[in-house]
Amino acid sequence: MENRVCQLLGIRFPVFQGAMAWISDGKLAAAVSNAGGLGIIAGGNAEGEIIRKEIRTAKELTDKPFGVNIMLLSPFKDEVIQVAIEEKVACVTTGAGNPGKYIKAFHEAGIKVIPVVPSVALAKKMEKLGADAVVAEGNEAGGHIGKLSSMVLFPQVSDAVSIPVIGAGGIADYRGVDAAFTLGAEGVQLGTYFIPAEECKAHENYKNMIIEASDIDTTVTGRFTGHPVQVLRNRLSRKFEELEKNGGSMEEYESLGRGSLYQSVVLGDLEKGSFMSGQIAGLVRKKGTCEELLASLLEGSKYITYEK
Repeated sequence: MENRVCQLLGIRFPVFQGAMAWISDGKLAAAVSNAGGLGIIAGGNAEGEIIRKEIRTAKELTDKPFGVNIMLLSPFKDEVIQVAIEEKVACVTTGAGNPGKYIKAFHEAGIKVIPVVPSVALAKKMEKLGADAVVAEGNEAGGHIGKLSSMVLFPQVSDAVSIPVIGAGGIADYRGVDAAFTLGAEGVQLGTYFIPAEECKAHENYKNMIIEASDIDTTVTGRFTGHPVQVLRNRLSRKFEELEKNGGSMEEYESLGRGSLYQSVVLGDLEKGSFMSGQIAGLVRKKGTCEELLASLLEGSKYITYEK
């Protein structure tokens, strides 16, 4: 494609697989990259050597570019950054912090830097600091979210910066892809869409919850903490809502959520797990390989021609 995102990263299609803690490992990232997109390993709160293992797993499974997402609030961020540099991944995406002081080191290692941003102000700041592109993430996305919807965020960020913008949040088929491009994006990022993939390690209960979800089956918890999270409704989400309604403390909130991602991704506990998901879960109806899902996503797009 004559597309700046594809040219920047050496990929066939400007489609990123979103980084999801406990889910986006080396196997999933490699599968998406092999399908022509950009697979991304989630750093989360993992130690550096754990991420090195996932990077090397991806390298064994693909010779295509892939990335690592670094959560800058992680206590192990410096370890993960060093590992990403040593392993020379194609790019890093960043969240929950400012990657400015690390950009020079990444660039010296030949690594592209693509921060995830929820606002125009942060997008402009990232461009000024030397970011190669930004992911503008609307509040339709799963997991931690910002204030603005994709409909208003994408065009404003695209107008504000000259670097490529990748749109994330609320995309599950070619209509969402084309809408993002119409609003100024030059690529898209999807997380929830890839959870039902065969190569995704998420528990089958997690995959089925997404496949069976309706349009109103997500909710946002934790608004009072300043770090709201979008999840599928279940017993745990109702407990969070009750806690917020009753003026619960931060300590109670953290205690309730402790271990909940493990409960969902690994154990598939439908009551105790935190099943992070975007609002587009109601549109996700297919399981399959990453290649099949990518083909299905782009079928009918006016902006991206899919060729196997």
